[in-house]
Amino acid sequence: MTIDSVDSPVPNSAVRIDGKLCDESPLPHVWSRCVGAGRANEALRADWRQQFAEAVAACGFEYVRFHGLFHDDMFVYRESYGGGFGPDAPLASPVYTFSYVDKVFDFILDCGARPFVELGFMPRELATATETVFWWGAHCSPPKDMTRWVELVTRTVEHWIGRYGLDEVRRWRFEVWNEPNLVPHFWTGTKTEYFELYEHTVTAIKGVDPELKVGGPATSVFVPDDRYKGEVEDRSATHETAAAADVDALDWRPVWIEDFMAWCAERDLPIDFVSTHTYPTDFAFAADGEAVQITRYADATFDDLTLLRTIVDNSAYPDAEIHITEWSTSPSSRDFIHDTLFAATFITRAYLQCATLADSISYWTFTDVFEEGGAGIGPFHGGFGIVNENGIHKPTFHAFRMLERLGDRLLLSTPEGVVTRDSRTSAVSAVFFNYPDDMALKGIRSHSSYAATRALAETGPSRRIRHSIGGLEPGATFLVEILDWEHGNAAEAWYGLGSPLNPSRAESEHLSEVADSLLRFALTVPGTGVLDLDVELAPWAVMSVRQSG
Repeated sequence: MTIDSVDSPVPNSAVRIDGKLCDESPLPHVWSRCVGAGRANEALRADWRQQFAEAVAACGFEYVRFHGLFHDDMFVYRESYGGGFGPDAPLASPVYTFSYVDKVFDFILDCGARPFVELGFMPRELATATETVFWWGAHCSPPKDMTRWVELVTRTVEHWIGRYGLDEVRRWRFEVWNEPNLVPHFWTGTKTEYFELYEHTVTAIKGVDPELKVGGPATSVFVPDDRYKGEVEDRSATHETAAAADVDALDWRPVWIEDFMAWCAERDLPIDFVSTHTYPTDFAFAADGEAVQITRYADATFDDLTLLRTIVDNSAYPDAEIHITEWSTSPSSRDFIHDTLFAATFITRAYLQCATLADSISYWTFTDVFEEGGAGIGPFHGGFGIVNENGIHKPTFHAFRMLERLGDRLLLSTPEGVVTRDSRTSAVSAVFFNYPDDMALKGIRSHSSYAATRALAETGPSRRIRHSIGGLEPGATFLVEILDWEHGNAAEAWYGLGSPLNPSRAESEHLSEVADSLLRFALTVPGTGVLDLDVELAPWAVMSVRQSG
């Protein structure tokens, strides 16, 4: 089961690659099913909206997920009026107002996307602990009154059905909370208390309509030890990654997934989808109590998802969808790798590897308008986004554009890329990349400055991409775009300007031009109907080839 489907396919046009007739297989666009954003209130900003509309149009994102739907700054739940003149006047019963949420959801739908609803966090007046995480003070606790939480969820879902219609809301996904294993930051309760929150929440939503799609547990990362085995995170437990000679040889497993499904199965609770986060990193604690950041190997996401797929297939919920509701090169919003060409190549490779292993892999996030730690310092500060705060396209933006241009039928898969066909139009397209071979065992680790990332540019030789694609219409035009160190590398251009924290308008315009100045040229199919592709890709380059006529 997937989030969308392809209509009216066109029969195979008998494309041959390197002289061989292609056997087609599906290529789900797992990269565009969903994308992340910081918090609901940021979606009221004009720059967030402009960037989101562009991301949907250019990259094809279908859903968006964010925190803070029930945070105080959205004013959904109130037990007191809060007029600002003297003590708050208590209300006879809770009041639910959706004007801010409506503005956000209306805009998302008007852009042609849908909300992937993360139900959280706790309104202050319903929380047992307050301001547990983030600059904006999210309240990540169990409710002081579960009956009122259930009523909040029920009233909210009923409001959406009344506003948007049942058929529309049935296409959404409802995820219960975010990373509840991270105590006391994202959850101040125990594992069982989260499972109980899920029980009450899924029961409430299914009570509104049994066809609404609900899932969890939205846990963070995979680990190879027992730190999350108990009711709360045990930081005194041995963090094997902190001392391991080879962290990639350890037995990495998802957090809470098996316990969650077993707990729900015992109580006959529905799970429409399993969600978790698979950052290829770990933040462990060494024997001296110091935090150690671990970077795993380049294929860690593929191996993690292969294991997760096996676990779900063999569970009491084999038909449950799998949604990776956060993923990136690292879970740090101050990791300068996010601004670089290297990240673009890494995510292109990983998405193509993992396309059939999940129903969505949501990149965290589409924009640097993101305030978990407050606003970033400077235009390129390692933010998660595929565009910076000013909307300047990072290399990762172009990677998503290139991936989205691929067809839904896979004709050829190689370690360097794919050739595809669109089943609706029969148009042929391809993406190739040069991820240096000697990086396969290392992955790309986080960096605390842009200057420190630049050493990766010296890694690896160029790679020659040679393929003949036959069965094409003579005279058809193919457009080629190449993203590399010299083309589309806005952060490097910013570095060349001296890394100004507050660029002038002229400097910002220059950076925007550089960001979109990819190497572009056209190829024409000769009378033979065979397109000969022969391109030398520099290290870390990503190339798109797409049929335009």
